[in-house]
Amino acid sequence: MKEERIKFIVDKLSEKKAEHVECIDVSNKDYIVDYVIIATAMAGRHTYALLDMLKTELKPRGEEFYAVDEESEDWVVIDLGDIMIHLFTESHRKKFNLEEFLKQDLAKQE
Repeated sequence: MKEERIKFIVDKLSEKKAEHVECIDVSNKDYIVDYVIIATAMAGRHTYALLDMLKTELKPRGEEFYAVDEESEDWVVIDLGDIMIHLFTESHRKKFNLEEFLKQDLAKQE
């Protein structure tokens, strides 16, 4: 079930031109969610377009948006409870390098 949800989200992001979509499984680690999806938007406005698309596509499927941080068009965070989605502009994705942080931090827990 979770794998279907993740595939649906990743596919929708890819269809809407999000780049470098990556899903990191953190279910076996001490982390606040089970999966983190990271995607790069083409520009700031694109992050908001991706957010709107996800709301339109996921809410009818029963997904609950527990929190959305959309204060910056360079980094939008969507909390679906067990899945966290990060939408970055390219410069912010490189600057914060979240996937490297997650992989290094989680490797220390093993």
